Amino acid sequence: MSKRKMTDAHLPAGECITQVQEILRERLCHQRLPDKPQGLEAQHKHLLELLKRTAVHGESNSVLIVGPRGAGKTMLLKCVLRDLLEERQVQTDLLQVHLNGLLQTDDRIALKEITRQLHLENVVGDKVFGSFAENLAFLLEALKRGDRSSSRPVLFVLDEFDLFAHHKNQTLLYNLFDVSQSAQAPVAVVGITCRLDVLELLEKRVKSRFSHRQIHLLSSLTFPQYLEQVRAQLSLPDDFPDSTFAQEWDASIKTLCEDKSVEEVLQRHFSSSKDFRSMHMLLMWCLSRVSAAKPAIKPADLLEASRLCFGDAKANMLHGLSILELCLIIAMKHLNDVYEGEPFNLQMVHNEFKKFLQRKSNSMYNFDQPVIMKAFEHLQQLELIRPVDSSSAKIQREYQLMRLMLDHSQIMEALQKYPQCPTDVKQWAMSAFG
Repeated sequence: MSKRKMTDAHLPAGECITQVQEILRERLCHQRLPDKPQGLEAQHKHLLELLKRTAVHGESNSVLIVGPRGAGKTMLLKCVLRDLLEERQVQTDLLQVHLNGLLQTDDRIALKEITRQLHLENVVGDKVFGSFAENLAFLLEALKRGDRSSSRPVLFVLDEFDLFAHHKNQTLLYNLFDVSQSAQAPVAVVGITCRLDVLELLEKRVKSRFSHRQIHLLSSLTFPQYLEQVRAQLSLPDDFPDSTFAQEWDASIKTLCEDKSVEEVLQRHFSSSKDFRSMHMLLMWCLSRVSAAKPAIKPADLLEASRLCFGDAKANMLHGLSILELCLIIAMKHLNDVYEGEPFNLQMVHNEFKKFLQRKSNSMYNFDQPVIMKAFEHLQQLELIRPVDSSSAKIQREYQLMRLMLDHSQIMEALQKYPQCPTDVKQWAMSAFG
């Protein structure tokens, strides 16, 4: 462990807290890349050497970075590019094109984006090309140096790579891999995907032009390592201005990580996801509770943050429903119990609701049929109910069979927390669930 530089500066508590929040927010929100991606040293070295061969020596390459979401694929690539761009020659020569399968949904849009990122809109102008290959060849030709002797290296980064495989005839992938196989121009194609079976999606002609290089990021993180990562993420850097405050802060973080209740919370998070993003979100919740009046993270903060992170989105959605919509959900749950999970339609729900109304002397819940229909449709839009068969569009809406997408505990929790929930509705719910 590195020794902290001793400084005599003693900053006011408020200023210290402000600096702590700035440093840790920058770290947790991925605004600052780590010096070296931890646990990915071999992959970092491999990718850096590969891209250096394109950027410096003009050798074309293609590679896939494969790993689950949040494993650090994009972070690894960003770290490699930062290290690569430290060389002056690479800074001046290397061109980058970043495409995303979620944004560039077909090859025409992708080609427009490539043209824009290479700043060749004026060169292309109103030219008409016979094929995608001709267009791409023209773009690469336009990048050649003045003496036409050599072309500037181009790095193509394809995020959500598997989505590009769904484009018609996989034209974009075929042409990019074809260029990277031939000596037309120094091109590196880096695909980022979370699908392990991505090569199975490629057509034979595309697969034959791919180098079959893959860099896998499969997490082998153990819980003690995860715990150490939490401590490291919340610790202050050695050059923090007030060394006394920094030592106290780091000591409080060490104590926090050794707390049994904290360990249980972190174990639960670790078991559900080894994703660093979810860990950072949890720690951001804790950090937001730190102030000059409370200058440390307490176990209770972490427990509250965990409760918020694991909050049930559907149960929370129920708190914003109208009384009528809540009554319809109770009626659906009652039908579910009576008919043992069989699907229901609006007419059945309405009849069940009428039974509840017949017990009431007041007319507070007397709604017209169109109002009930609108409330039913709103529940469908929120995906709290869904049609059993999507091909039932021809059936009248009130007879279309539906299923409830909530369970007993979610509805009961929502009723407990529902603001000013009428007592008779609660009683009806209790009798329905009894």
